[in-house]
This record gives sequence, structure tokens and C-alpha cells, in this order.
Amino acid sequence: MTSKLAVIGFGNIAKAIITPLLDKNLINPKDVYCLVNTKKSLENIRKNYDHDINIFQANSLESSIVWECKVKLLSVKPQQLKNIVESNKNQNSRNLLVSILAGVSLEKLVERFPNHKCVRVVTNIPITIGKGLTGITWGGGIEENQKKFIKTLFESSSKIYEFPEDLLDIFLALTSSGPAIIGLIVEALSDGGLSGGLQKQLSEELVMEMILGTVSLIKDTNLTTAELKNMVTSPGGTTISALRVLENKGLRSALIEAVISASNRSKEFH
Repeated sequence: MTSKLAVIGFGNIAKAIITPLLDKNLINPKDVYCLVNTKKSLENIRKNYDHDINIFQANSLESSIVWECKVKLLSVKPQQLKNIVESNKNQNSRNLLVSILAGVSLEKLVERFPNHKCVRVVTNIPITIGKGLTGITWGGGIEENQKKFIKTLFESSSKIYEFPEDLLDIFLALTSSGPAIIGLIVEALSDGGLSGGLQKQLSEELVMEMILGTVSLIKDTNLTTAELKNMVTSPGGTTISALRVLENKGLRSALIEAVISASNRSKEFH
């Protein structure tokens, strides 16, 4: 990787994308130009970040240098998009803008950044430990070598999927909102253990190890979820009793509706 890379916004997700590339020497710190919103953020990164990247505060005289980079990673909060103003100083048909803003469509990106070819990316919080899921939708006119470069940005920290844009919202609902749903399930199950007399910390540990083991079993043996259920459900037993309660309470329907609701909410940001 040789292209200079601008990073507009340098929060946890942006750090999770860029840091593995720097750690593996796939990109030189001197080729990373980062823009942050506040002086406090700038000073914190200069003091605590492990790599000596170029970093500037937004609206400073030096900050315009980020627009000279051929590739920009846009990672501000969606509500901050209105504050990002494209520079016209370096108009180049090979300029790329990669947005990880939830719900912001390619159409809106192209409208706001007319001097760039735009890419829309959705990724999720496990990317911060190198276990992310990243969905990519390509804008028009992007060459194969440019696609390869952009995929390299995310390969070190996540598994990559390519989608038409109309599937990105449901991808976001499953993978980006999903961790909060899983967190709620872990919390609720561990509260069940707590109600049965287990210490909270032990109950949470048991739930998380159970989930990890169950997912590994499904993946490693290619079991269907129905086959798994049949393996652990016996006539008149404890598991069917538990499943009966969940069906009566509408858990399956609630989870489906939660995913659809998150997807619809994402579409509202378009």
C-alpha cells in the first residue's frame, strides 16, 4: 500500500481500521493524514497513539492537506457530515472517498463530494478486536485496483462482504445493531442464572462460554439450528419447557421485528 490516506474523524472504529495496517507496516505512518474536531482529541492522539501519524484539527490552516490525499476515509458521526466541506483545490478523477457513516447513501455522498468516486461501507464494533464484519457497496467508475486497495484497508480487522446498496441496511441491522441485541440476551440469560442462585459474574461467564461453544459447534459441524435444537431437546424435558416459554412470549417474532426495525431506521437516514 503506497497511497496517502486521509482519515476524517479518528474515533474507535477508524483507529480499529488504521492501526492494524500500521502495526503490520502495510502503510507508513507518514502517509496517514488524520483530521479531528477538537484540540483535546488532537493532543490526546499525539500523546497516546502508538504511531506517529500526521494529525490536524479541523478548520486549521494545515487541515486542507487532507484533501490532497487520493483516498479519504470518512468516519465522522452522521450528524457531523454537514460540517465536512470538500476542497476543490485538487480535482482528480481518481480521488476516492470511503464512508463508514451509518445510513448515509451513495447518492448523498456523491452529491456532497462531487470530485470523488464514493464507496459506502458498513462495519461493526467487533472490528475493534479484529473480528469485524464489513459490507461494501461500490459507487460508479471505481477501478479493480482501487477496489483491491480499499478492501486491503479492512482485511486486517474484519471479514469483507460486497453487496448492492439495497442490502446494506439489513446488513447493518444484523451486524451493527446485532451486538447490542446479543449483549441484551447475555444480560438476560445471566440474570436468569442470578435468579437461580449463581453469582452474577459467574453467571455471565457461563452464558458467554455457552454461546461461544454453541456457535463453534454449529460452524465446525455444519449443524443446522433445527438439528442443534433436536440434539438438546428431549420429550417433557427442561429445554422444551424453556423453549415453550420463549415461544409463548414471542421471542422469535420480537427478534425478527427488531432487525427489521433497525433496517427501516437506517433507510430513514438516506
